[in-house]
Amino acid sequence: MEPAQARQKLTAVFVTDVVGYSRLMAEDHHATVQTLAEYREVFSTNIEQFQGRVVNAPGDSILAEFESVVEAVNCAVEVQRELAVRNEKLPGERRMHFRIGVNLGDVLVREGELFGDGVNIAARLEALADPGGICISRTVYDQVKSRLPSQTVQFEYLGEQQVKNIPEPVRAYKALIGTGAAPHIPAGLKPGDLLRWRRTALVLATGLAVLVGLISLGYYLSIGPGGEGLPLPDEPSIVVLPFENLSGDPEQDYFAAGISKGIVTQLYRIPGIFVIHRQSSLPFAGKAASVEEVGRKLGVRYVLEGSVQKSGERVRVTTLLISAPTGRQLWAESYDRDWKEILAVQDEITRKVVTELGAKLSMGDWLRYMSQATDNIQAFDLYFQADMLYTKGEREANAKARQLLQQAVELDPKFARAVAFLGWTHISEYRYGWSENPERSKQLAREFAERSLAMDDRVYLGHALLSSLFSYEQQYENAVAAAQRAVESEPNNAIAILIYGVSFLNAGQPAEALAQLSRAKRHSPFPQPYFYTYTGISQFFQGQYDDAAGEFRKFLAVLKKGGRARRVRMWLIATEMERGREAQAREEVAEFLKHEPQFNLRKAEELLEIFPFKDRSFIPRILAHLRAAGLPE
Repeated sequence: MEPAQARQKLTAVFVTDVVGYSRLMAEDHHATVQTLAEYREVFSTNIEQFQGRVVNAPGDSILAEFESVVEAVNCAVEVQRELAVRNEKLPGERRMHFRIGVNLGDVLVREGELFGDGVNIAARLEALADPGGICISRTVYDQVKSRLPSQTVQFEYLGEQQVKNIPEPVRAYKALIGTGAAPHIPAGLKPGDLLRWRRTALVLATGLAVLVGLISLGYYLSIGPGGEGLPLPDEPSIVVLPFENLSGDPEQDYFAAGISKGIVTQLYRIPGIFVIHRQSSLPFAGKAASVEEVGRKLGVRYVLEGSVQKSGERVRVTTLLISAPTGRQLWAESYDRDWKEILAVQDEITRKVVTELGAKLSMGDWLRYMSQATDNIQAFDLYFQADMLYTKGEREANAKARQLLQQAVELDPKFARAVAFLGWTHISEYRYGWSENPERSKQLAREFAERSLAMDDRVYLGHALLSSLFSYEQQYENAVAAAQRAVESEPNNAIAILIYGVSFLNAGQPAEALAQLSRAKRHSPFPQPYFYTYTGISQFFQGQYDDAAGEFRKFLAVLKKGGRARRVRMWLIATEMERGREAQAREEVAEFLKHEPQFNLRKAEELLEIFPFKDRSFIPRILAHLRAAGLPE
């Protein structure tokens, strides 16, 4: 047979794949395959509705083409909107994000397949897109810039990008998906009717614009600028959103995250301002939420946004400080530096933020609060890689984080924060039953805590670690005092405040614990799961069983299995028994054994013994409830 003849044509090329697909598969193969199949259906449906054609779909990737470049971009916007809604229903670690690249160019067509630079450029643009984002070429931008409503999508120029295997730089644009909805196609509408439907929709939209505007204004006036969000604190308040990684290399995500976290860590130390914990900024990362929405939901007046683009030894950091209630830009700055100067850039950004917020600091205060934890950029880099691993709360990740921290301390033996962090990896081994020698783990944790504070007594991690160790040693007054010093070191740090609350819980003062935990949650309105654990246990000891059950279920909605889930499920079973809901408690036992078929009362007692609570009568109480609910001996 003669080979098929190739023909050349101009088309809009659409390329997408999954961010972190290998990690998702390694963590839960079956769930990832199921989610991918569901999300592929979203792509297929939208590509058809926007008059496109799926060319190929190998692995976790999709290649499609469109006759209309406007339709291609509209399809990308609609897909990312729908996937964002679906991801909200999944636990954070199971969310599946796609990048989409769109290019308009010449391609070769052979037997329905596409080849050539038109496809290659689209693939390179996809790699430049943010997770859950869209990146387009200049040829696409020129065609769509005046043909798409600004409330649906706007574009940010990323400059000329030198991409692999393409000799000339590619001018790239990031699509900023706005609050307006991408065109929605009514059920049952055929793709061939799409353009006619759009024209009708445009006429209707024009006729309704004034009415919608008046209704919206009335609603805004009735609820006030805060909407359903949190009230503003009396002091100047700010959230630092995670900086975007514009490097096109997912491996640099931790670096961008490290810079924003470095800034917020410095802000934690500043008295007289109110800072949202970094964890609660994560739900807004890479999303199209307006600063007004961010400010309302987090209850802050200022929002700091930024992006990082690392290329070789050079780094570009761009920052923008915005007034959340008004959306007004207060200042913007761009820094083009050698990557080894990034710590100085962090300092400069933090100083500008603090000055803008009106905090009054003496020169001594500046030196005390602004001093960096290390001057060694490689140690800094390793520290933030370790931080991203440690927060997973997994045994292997904890061990890998320790290795990175040991390397950081070798590079800078005076890096007190990294030394304290090393201690936390050992106490985590003890706490979650990962250690082959628990007493040795506690001993090493203490050595690292004391060593870090001998270098720098302002390291909150060191004081917080000592507080935990004092509780395990039943020195409860010392535990509370150490936790208080952690809060004094970083008064805006929600984790420091949480640990202060936990020290009261351990000491048998659940009412004071709840007061501090409530304060910690105000700094972290979207908290890490263990906030729910300690709040629920404090409420249990206060006899607030309905509230406690709610907190435990919030935790289990995020983490259903593993060491931490095991502990929480025990408390939930006991809480349901206290509520007189034995049937529900037995259901929880059945769910427990589904995940942990070998679990029994003996193992439960071992876990309960680790809790450092002053009043040990809770152990037989919880065990009695577990036994009555059907947990085997």
